[in-house]
Amino acid sequence: MEKKKFNKVVLAYSGGLDTSIIIPWLKENYGCEVIAVAADVGQGTELEGLEEKALKTGASKLYIEDLRKEFIEDFIWPTMQAGAVYENRYLLGTSFARPPIAKRIVEIAKAEGADAIAHGCTGKGNDQVRFELTIKAFAPEMAIIAPWRTWEIKSREEEIAYAEARNIPLKITRETNYSKDKNLWHLSHEGLDLEDPANEPMYDKILEMGVSPEKAPDKATYVTITFEKGIPTAIDGEKLDSIALVEKLNKLGGENGIGLADIVENRLVGMKSRGVYETPGGTILYHAHEVLETLCLDKETLHYKQQVALKFADLVYNGQWYTPLREALSAFVTSTQQTVTGEVKLKLYKGNIINAGTTSPYTLYDEEVATFGEDEIYDQMDSQGFINLYGLPIKVKAMLDQKRGEK
Repeated sequence: MEKKKFNKVVLAYSGGLDTSIIIPWLKENYGCEVIAVAADVGQGTELEGLEEKALKTGASKLYIEDLRKEFIEDFIWPTMQAGAVYENRYLLGTSFARPPIAKRIVEIAKAEGADAIAHGCTGKGNDQVRFELTIKAFAPEMAIIAPWRTWEIKSREEEIAYAEARNIPLKITRETNYSKDKNLWHLSHEGLDLEDPANEPMYDKILEMGVSPEKAPDKATYVTITFEKGIPTAIDGEKLDSIALVEKLNKLGGENGIGLADIVENRLVGMKSRGVYETPGGTILYHAHEVLETLCLDKETLHYKQQVALKFADLVYNGQWYTPLREALSAFVTSTQQTVTGEVKLKLYKGNIINAGTTSPYTLYDEEVATFGEDEIYDQMDSQGFINLYGLPIKVKAMLDQKRGEK
């Protein structure tokens, strides 16, 4: 089947194994100009030398877009405020990084007059969905090229051979060929020995953002996080911008072995996959935010919000950020956060996060009402009538069951 002709293709480019070989592959198969776009979402040194590499492998130009602030404030904060965690463990580090990247790629593709967008996501993964749903949301007419669905390459070993045959420099070898995704929020590890869930992760070999709990200090670290309307604004009394705040908590969490998750998760495409995630700062923030909400939210709102969090996590994981439902759920979450203001003190110790005191000007906890000591506010006799009414259905059923049994 003859391939459709494209003149100019914009490629979501990371400089990793997949996208490094996609540039020459696109040129060889479509004869098109390739413009590479790399998004800076906090992957640090991975961006070094990227422009030279992209141009040497055939790109006509490379955009490097700093999306760190937008990533945190427009995607991470709303998801954290929702309390969204996928399958009780995954803090969605890769999931919510894809929509801002794809949105910016669409903007560049339109500005460049491109007639297609390409990505390096595999046909087995979730990222293909996250990228393409965002592209459809902002450029429904744009053609999408996904080489993994059409090329002859079937494995990462064959990708390495393809790169070596074209003298494309790689930072990995066949022995260190873990599939990784890094940003400000997290680092994921998949592949090699991790593909067998029976294997314990070799943490000393793979960890980059911190240490294992065994190697954390024997002395606890205390940290106090300030929130304003559900958004973290300061650490230990020092106001920080969003990027600096996440980076500082990553350092504190990493040093104390916080935020390691070894997960077998259900991918959107139907299979299970095993991954190891490092999310040191994010794990601290989720914990602190949740603790503060126990003071500031009433029971009915808190419990309903926990139900919303499950759906919110699914939407983020499944690439449905730019949908009416996600926007509606975010509106609800934002409303709940108006009183989530205060300070949370935590003790970090060998992978554990231990509560060490919480305060809020909007607290709903009244010590005079809750006290075990004497008080003049709560009449304990009130509980008798409450229990009689609350237990009436149970009592009536039991009485009727007795009568039926006697018959």
